[in-house]
Amino acid sequence: MSVPFDKSTSMPPSLAGAKGSDLPPLVTDKPPRVLIAGGGLGGLFLGILLEKAGIPYEIYERSAEIKPLGAIMCLSPNILAAIEQLGLYEELLAISKPMRGGRAILTDKLKPIADITPIDNDIFGYERLLFPRPEFHNLLFSKIPKEKIHLSKKVLSFQQNHEGVMVRFSDNTTLHGDILVGADGAHSAVRQHLYKTLTKEGLLPKSDNLEMKKGFISLVGTTNALDPEKYPDVLKEDCQSYGIIGDGSTPYTWVTFTVPGNRICWNVVVQLGITEIADDQFRTSDWVPQQNQKMMDSIRHFMTPYGTLGDLFDETDIERVSKVFFEDMLFETWNHGRTVLIGDGIYIFFSYLPFCAHLHCIGFHD
Repeated sequence: MSVPFDKSTSMPPSLAGAKGSDLPPLVTDKPPRVLIAGGGLGGLFLGILLEKAGIPYEIYERSAEIKPLGAIMCLSPNILAAIEQLGLYEELLAISKPMRGGRAILTDKLKPIADITPIDNDIFGYERLLFPRPEFHNLLFSKIPKEKIHLSKKVLSFQQNHEGVMVRFSDNTTLHGDILVGADGAHSAVRQHLYKTLTKEGLLPKSDNLEMKKGFISLVGTTNALDPEKYPDVLKEDCQSYGIIGDGSTPYTWVTFTVPGNRICWNVVVQLGITEIADDQFRTSDWVPQQNQKMMDSIRHFMTPYGTLGDLFDETDIERVSKVFFEDMLFETWNHGRTVLIGDGIYIFFSYLPFCAHLHCIGFHD
C-alpha cells in the first residue's frame, strides 16, 4: 500500500546518505519484494517471470490508461524458448505470421533491388514471428493479475539503503520494497534520479551523461481488415514483407508486413537533419500519436506493391498511428545498490535499416 510521504516514512538519517556501493546484500528467508516502474513490454515480461517464480512484485505505470501503440514487431528464436517456457507460445502464434520467404527490397518506383534470404529455421528450432506490437502488449498485460498493476504512478525519486528501497511518486505517496526495477522507457525517471544521485557521489561515468542520438523518426500503423481481393497477400500463411528505399532526393524509406486478421503493418522512416523535417511535429520521444496527420498527408503518394501509402493510411484508424524517434544510446551504468534498469531504460537502440526499420529482434524494448 502507498502511504503519504512524511517523516514517518523517510529513511533513518543515519542510513539515508548511504552510498549504493555500501549496501550489504539482502539476507532474508523471504523472497524480495520487487517494485517495477513501467508497464511496457519489459516491465510486463519481468512481471510474468516473477509471477512464475512466486516472487512478490508490483508494477507502477505513469500513464492513467494503458494504450498499446506501435505496429510491426519481430521476435527471433533466441527469445522464443523463454516465451514457450512461460506458456505464451501458442497464444503468440495465434497473433503472428512466420517469416519464411525472402524479403523483397524495391526502389520507390517498385523496381527490384534485392531479395533478403531468411534464416534457416531448422537450425534454431523456431521460426521468426512477426505480429502487431499492441497485440503482444495486450497478451503480456492479460497475464498480470489486475491488482498488481497500478496506473497514474509516476516515479519522482527514491532512496535506498541496507533496509530496502523507498520510492516517491508524483501523487505524493511512497512505497517500500527490496528491489526497484526501472522499466520506464528511454527517458526513464528511475535512471534519471539514479544518475543524479551517482553524479553527486562522483560514481557516474561521463559517458552516461551524454545526450541520446536522434537521427531518424518512424511513423507506424496497422490497417483494419482489408479486402483479400484487393490485397491477396493478406491470405498467405507466412508474412509478406516489402522494403522500399526512396531515391537520393528524399530522406524516406518505408516497409510493409502482412499480419493475421487480413491486415498490413506499415512503417515509414525519415532521416532528420533538414529544416522542414525537424519541426515541432517530430518533437516527441514516446509511443504517443501527435500531429501525425500532417506527415501522412505529405507522403500519401509514395508507392507500395499495394498501391500508394495513402491507400494504407485510409484503411488505418488515426488513433492507432504512432510516431517515435529512433534514439541510440547504450548506458554503461545499469544497476546500483538495489536498483536495476532494463529495456529502453538502459539500452536504447532503434536500428535503422532501409528494409527492416524498427524490428526489435533481440529481447524486448519498450
